[in-house]
Amino acid sequence: MSKSAIVILGSPNDSEGSLSSIAIERCQQALTEYARNPGAKILPTGGWGEHFNTTNKPHGHYLRQYLTAHGVPEADILECAESANTIQDAQLAKPIVERHGITDLIVVTSDFHIPRAEFLFRREFPNLTLTFTGAKTNLPEAELAKRTQHEQEALVGLKRAAKT
Repeated sequence: MSKSAIVILGSPNDSEGSLSSIAIERCQQALTEYARNPGAKILPTGGWGEHFNTTNKPHGHYLRQYLTAHGVPEADILECAESANTIQDAQLAKPIVERHGITDLIVVTSDFHIPRAEFLFRREFPNLTLTFTGAKTNLPEAELAKRTQHEQEALVGLKRAAKT
């Protein structure tokens, strides 16, 4: 019997713990997937980092607050993978996924981030059924272009490193 989990990849929150527009978009996409996948658990990711969370609580804590405020029971939210980047999202999610016997992962991130997230999660979870879903990013065009460029360059670097 398959067991599903929806992984929400971390993104910024401010110094007060308020989620960024990208984090909210990802949470909303996760809520959509949660409604589509009865019985699925949700696995939040995100710890600390200068570029996304400088509070005293992990980013996943704020994701959990948002999800429960939008009707997700606490029992359906797994422990947080307290990661600092996308590579750690996949690596630190692995023991949680294994501990809970998850066989199907739905990875929720931003539309511009899917290629790199998919590369990393497929590498970390070669034997699971993986689905990737991207939240539409509502950023100014120039900012979105900058993030997309960063993602493309990061993916090239990961693929280059994988060949050596």
